[in-house]
Amino acid sequence: MNLKNLLFEDKKFPLFLAPMEGVTDPPFRFLCKKFGANVMYTEFISSEGLIRNAEKSVRKLKFDNFERPIGIQIFGHNVESMKQAALIAEEQNPDMIDINCGCPVKKVVSKGCGSALLQDIEKLQKMVAEVVKVVKIPVTVKTRLGWDMNSIVIEELVERLQDVGVQIVTIHARTRNQMYSGEADWSYIGKVKNNSRIKIPIIGNGDIDSVEKALECKNKYEVDGIMIGRATIGHPWIFDEIKCKVENKNFVKPDVKELIMQHLEMEKNYKNEHYAVVSLRKHYKNYFKNIPDIKNFRQTLMDAETIEAVKSILDNYNEI
Repeated sequence: MNLKNLLFEDKKFPLFLAPMEGVTDPPFRFLCKKFGANVMYTEFISSEGLIRNAEKSVRKLKFDNFERPIGIQIFGHNVESMKQAALIAEEQNPDMIDINCGCPVKKVVSKGCGSALLQDIEKLQKMVAEVVKVVKIPVTVKTRLGWDMNSIVIEELVERLQDVGVQIVTIHARTRNQMYSGEADWSYIGKVKNNSRIKIPIIGNGDIDSVEKALECKNKYEVDGIMIGRATIGHPWIFDEIKCKVENKNFVKPDVKELIMQHLEMEKNYKNEHYAVVSLRKHYKNYFKNIPDIKNFRQTLMDAETIEAVKSILDNYNEI
């Protein structure tokens, strides 16, 4: 399968939902798809967990056909484990396998996974090449610019990944050492796009938190698509906002109260009520962003312990 044909037909500019641990579970992916996300990935899945049939890892493999096109993202450092995990993921019939080479968190990096791989791009290339060989579906990669500002390797890395058959690379425009601080430097993504040797689609990621920023990066750096991560939390309709702006259409914001209740019910069905109530807490800040004097109201939602309590709080608040 050629992902160019699947994702970029009719010269469309696809919007990707970034895989985020503890956020992009199936219910949230459903909402993002409903509100215009074109492509998404599962939460990242440990290759070691998959090959050991760990319940947490196996659960993350599940997705609905409504979410297509979708990729299953795996991470690890051991070549054999990654090959086995890719084959297990392929059995779920996703549209692609994505390899995480960009996660900066300590518990991942300390095991030699995620962005730790950027310290040895030859090893990274060999690992990805082996995964490409064993699966029959496309392989994509999500990565960062390099380990730190003194070791920016992104152009060479993308060339190497292209050489071994990777079909799309998503670049988060920060180094590992930056974590999520400072500003993403998209000029490096621009350099990759201007590299005449690189022919595969490049997806830009980092600090896309508004319609204006999305359009600026699209036009200035000529990426083939944009991936949005943290800005979707409590704001899954950002994809529709961007599309309406591009297509010169009027955007109508969804009813936030109804959306929260739908989100809660789906999370409850996915796991249980406690999980639903707790998982929504990270979304409330943005669900009610830019509403005056909202702090105390948001806190009451954060303190709620049942779906019925959340519903009662929402029903008794009339300022939205």
